[in-house]
Amino acid sequence: MATEPHSAGAPRRRVRVVGIGSGGLDQITVEAAEALRASDYALAAVKGPADPLVDLRARLLARHAPGVELVGVPDPERDRSSSSTSTPLDYRGVVLDWHEARSLAWERAIAARPGDVAIPVWGDPAFYDSTLRILDRIADRGALELEVEVLPGISALQVLAARHRLVLHEIGGTVTVTTGRRLREVVAAGADNVVVMLNAEPPPEELSDWRIWWGGNLGDAGETLLAGRVGDVLEEVRQARERLRAEHGWVMDVYLLRRDEGTTAR
Repeated sequence: MATEPHSAGAPRRRVRVVGIGSGGLDQITVEAAEALRASDYALAAVKGPADPLVDLRARLLARHAPGVELVGVPDPERDRSSSSTSTPLDYRGVVLDWHEARSLAWERAIAARPGDVAIPVWGDPAFYDSTLRILDRIADRGALELEVEVLPGISALQVLAARHRLVLHEIGGTVTVTTGRRLREVVAAGADNVVVMLNAEPPPEELSDWRIWWGGNLGDAGETLLAGRVGDVLEEVRQARERLRAEHGWVMDVYLLRRDEGTTAR
């Protein structure tokens, strides 16, 4: 993706959006590692005084692109109150406001430094990541001319399937990819084979007869896997999420839900 020049005097910046995998330092592709090494510095949003995901990015750079500095940009606060995000429309509005604030912070950081910048993105930039939308906002304002290159990464979906030795869909079937927030909605609409990302909590108990293949902090040292009937493993999933958050300071999980033959939605 590249943007057209907006003004003759706008400084030009090459931005490489680099998928780095789901947590393992060696999940990054050769192509992506070369893109990091070709950049003058890397940019990362910093969420709070101690952000373990920024530390992991720094370790990844030290391993695959030594000498490339990681520049942290304090991330604007996002409104996560239930009153502001109770409906899909409200949630979208909150996220768009946050994207605008983040884009302004990134624009200042990029404008302040010459050279090419890499933005290491968790997993793959195509799945539930805001980086490309934020760069579009910066380009649209016209203060910077951006030439954006995207390097794909190994997504958590792929790692989940590999760890459980799964094909994510049945023969000739479909797979729906959604968020935890919208899981009930897609099940009610008839989806019966669903990959769920961005989870605030485990799957709901009303899907207890479905089967689940779950992975937490995939690729990281604390990687945890569980599988079985939802009703049988749900408490284990809850405990695993709590343990990962306590031990590592963060938890990212993804899971496949599949309705057993003969099971009806509740």
